Amino acid sequence: MMNKIACRTAKFSLGTSVEHKVYGFRGVVFDVDPEFDNSEDWYNSIPEDVRPDRNQPFYHLFAVNADNQSPYIAYVSEQNLKLADPEDEIDHPSISEFFETRNDGAYIPRDKLN
Repeated sequence: MMNKIACRTAKFSLGTSVEHKVYGFRGVVFDVDPEFDNSEDWYNSIPEDVRPDRNQPFYHLFAVNADNQSPYIAYVSEQNLKLADPEDEIDHPSISEFFETRNDGAYIPRDKLN
């Protein structure tokens, strides 16, 4: 019997400012996986009672903690993200390499500007 995987459209696109629903860190989406695409060790390190379903989009984020400090890369399931306030700047050193920031706070992928 073949296992069918329902592929969903990602809710957030490149350049979207998002916030983690539980942990409050914020980030800018720089890549999207249509479903889980990380290591088994990473997935199994998440406590089972909060482990997300694999069959949903996962997002790569240029992230900062809630105090806009300590930049890092995060990999987060769609179920754990919500839109962030676009007026709250996300101060991550890699953002300017990949995105142009408009006056309204939106992040536009540099390859879309040409």
